[in-house]
Amino acid sequence: MCGVIGLLSRREAGTRLVEGLLALQHRGQDSAGVLTSDGTFHLKKGNGTVAHVFNPKNLGRLAGNHGIGQVRYPTIGPGSVEDAQPFYVNHPFGIAMVHNGNVTNYADLRRELMLRDFRQLISFSDVEPILNVFAEELDRTDLGRFAPASVFKAVEGVFRRVQGAYSVVALIHQRGILAFRDPCGIRPLVFARARDEFAFASESVALDRLGFHNFTDVKPGEAVFVDSKSKVYRHQVRPGTPRPCIFEFVYFARPDSVIDGIEVYQARLRLGERLAVEVARQGVKPDVVIPVPDTARAAATSLASALGLEQREGLIKNRYIARTFIMHGQDRRALSVRQKLNPVRSQVAGKNVLLVDDSIVRGTTSREIVQMVRGAGTRRVFLAITAPPLRCPCVYGIDMMTRGEFVAKDRTAEQVRRAVGADALIYQTYQGLVEAVAGPRPSSLIPRSFCTACFDGKYPTGVTVRYLAQMERERQRWS
Repeated sequence: MCGVIGLLSRREAGTRLVEGLLALQHRGQDSAGVLTSDGTFHLKKGNGTVAHVFNPKNLGRLAGNHGIGQVRYPTIGPGSVEDAQPFYVNHPFGIAMVHNGNVTNYADLRRELMLRDFRQLISFSDVEPILNVFAEELDRTDLGRFAPASVFKAVEGVFRRVQGAYSVVALIHQRGILAFRDPCGIRPLVFARARDEFAFASESVALDRLGFHNFTDVKPGEAVFVDSKSKVYRHQVRPGTPRPCIFEFVYFARPDSVIDGIEVYQARLRLGERLAVEVARQGVKPDVVIPVPDTARAAATSLASALGLEQREGLIKNRYIARTFIMHGQDRRALSVRQKLNPVRSQVAGKNVLLVDDSIVRGTTSREIVQMVRGAGTRRVFLAITAPPLRCPCVYGIDMMTRGEFVAKDRTAEQVRRAVGADALIYQTYQGLVEAVAGPRPSSLIPRSFCTACFDGKYPTGVTVRYLAQMERERQRWS
């Protein structure tokens, strides 16, 4: 999972791109990078958070009014500095690129680029094949008569050759800035204009921070090109079938973001309302509702209201610890839970506590939290989850890529309950998840569809058993 941003401005872009990346820091903490242009490309990237990678000295070297940036955490590969984005190629024109997602035919595409197209790839980042395919396809157009149609034809070539999920922002030297989204629109991407400035970002919160107040989504299968004269061209390169990732709304995106017309905070409130129905149906009788900070807070609020219960802040978060879900290694995640959260004893001691969390992946975090709260003197600890059981690998860029990582992969809800040590475990239903995230829809509109592959194993781009086995081997290689 990554966060991307692009800016075409009349002011210096470097500092503003870093500001935007800070708003997207939750999407990746392993590396960060920015490339700007003032007639020459200027690049700074490295491993670590945005604040770690950038300082006043290197920001001063990021000259120019146009640029792109990315924050990243790796799902495949060693996660070395060579994999940090942006990447660029010199020909044609000079093209720099960032992306969010995961290329599912990465190995075949890499082999094809190196053996057929004679291109040398230097990393394990899957934006590098996308960049090289785009450069190859653009090079086949009439470069002397460069036009938006040439760009859209090159994007069509990318759609033909690259499989998986990818939301891309690219800077074409002295020609303009481009963004496109895979035909299923699995990963988010938004576009905004404020007078003579233009911006793209993974989430609308980054645009808020930069002062853009009106935005639209880049549609699935669409490309948007803003040329150097600030003229906007939009083209539906391939018919889109919207299947945005539902886990963005459950966990990954910030609650103040709006993705594909759905406000994340409102979606989480509805998840809590639907989960309250399941809690009541199972006859669980808590004294107090405690959210597991931060992503479950909205759901806990609406759940408590629906059940007529008090909600309290029974777990306090140390905000200087990174998100445990996207850390590598069970021991590291368990330690980070204890470093990150601490119970408020007065709010849980002697009570039947209902903890509300967004999901259970490996079970490590849930088990540590249940033990922590139980150790603070509770009578009983119940656990309510706003999502159904996660059982299938995500092949589109979220760090849960093998079946062996799921505590629920071959367990019933009762077996998972025992594994995490709760007195009761209440999962959201699949139907409740989809209906809550979709929200109310006028009857004249087509019902929303989502990528729910991590819950039901139905991959919208089509994924072979061979690829899943290959992905598992790669995951084990680099873990």
